[in-house]
Amino acid sequence: MEIAVVGGSLGGIIAGCLLADDGHSVTIYERSPVELEERGAGIGFLAATGRYLKDRAGVDLTTISVETHYIRHLARDGSVAHTLEQYYLMSSWNTVYREMMRCFDRSRYRLGHELISLDAPSARLEFSNALTVQPDLAVCADGVGSTARSLLLPEVTTEYSGYVAWRGVIPETALTAVTRAVLDDAVTFYALANSYIIIYPIPGRDGSVAVGERLINIVWYRNYLAPDDLADLMRDRRGVAREVSMPPGTLRDEHIAECRAVAVARLPPPIAEVVCSIPELFIQVVLDLSVDRMVFGRTCLLGDAAFVVRPHAAAGTAKAAADGWTLREAIAAHPNDVEAALAAWEPGQLDLGRSLTERTRVLGRRSQTDSAWIPGAPDTIFGLYRPGD
Repeated sequence: MEIAVVGGSLGGIIAGCLLADDGHSVTIYERSPVELEERGAGIGFLAATGRYLKDRAGVDLTTISVETHYIRHLARDGSVAHTLEQYYLMSSWNTVYREMMRCFDRSRYRLGHELISLDAPSARLEFSNALTVQPDLAVCADGVGSTARSLLLPEVTTEYSGYVAWRGVIPETALTAVTRAVLDDAVTFYALANSYIIIYPIPGRDGSVAVGERLINIVWYRNYLAPDDLADLMRDRRGVAREVSMPPGTLRDEHIAECRAVAVARLPPPIAEVVCSIPELFIQVVLDLSVDRMVFGRTCLLGDAAFVVRPHAAAGTAKAAADGWTLREAIAAHPNDVEAALAAWEPGQLDLGRSLTERTRVLGRRSQTDSAWIPGAPDTIFGLYRPGD
């Protein structure tokens, strides 16, 4: 078949690689004029996320991710309050993206193609550069701000969760030896009233996983009232209002100073050191979105275009990857009938999206509203289908 994938982030590339491997003619259309980057932000490298690289490309996942063997919860004074043996692979979006791009035909990865209209039953796509295509199947993997979703389901919009994620990375060598020892070989947590922070090591900016060349990544969930407090936070240095994220270099100085002051006043010293040492903090607003349909004729929604899940299960990218794998399986089972393949594929992915959405909402309420985070609770283990899986 001729297949168009709208959106060239990880979900789109994984789906594109899988379908191309089966002999289909796949073209990825990415709106950005340049190859993507996520400024080195960390991701939990769950099995579904790394499955293509491991099973199809023969990549040793430990060469592109950092192995950790413990979950560690700190007390306010910086001592270890609770430790749980738990193996994780932690990577960065940039590192995984670079590896996946090596697996796809670059000549079929088209930058600067922004979707502006589509006819779902026929899979007819029109882009802002005046290109129109009509493949046999359109896979729309265009992310949180999906144009495809807004065209197909204009009544479905993201909802603000009540909190944002403060994020940032710093070379591990920029931290003191004491702090590095506390954070070593672990995904480290600290929970405080209506908030928690998680810290873990990820590959360096060049992808190195060698000790001394890695980055330390933080995600700190903090509540902001809407509309006023949130709107003020999301007004950048130039006075421009942003909706979803504040990239490095755009946060106003007063907000950075406030964040660091709260870190010193309320976080364990090793964690406060990390927060205060990061040169460029950035923000991602935590949003909810779910759909009742993922299939529209010969067009489907995949990954964040369908379900925007909170990051507490570290499974957003894994969900997009799972959508791609199951789509490939459905098409292989119905090689001559696109609509039958999509009909077989949709129910399971809707169920998975709903389950993951509810699980991450429960975790968010526990930490941000109820202040009832329990160190070592089994349901806090990262996982796509269920905690630990």
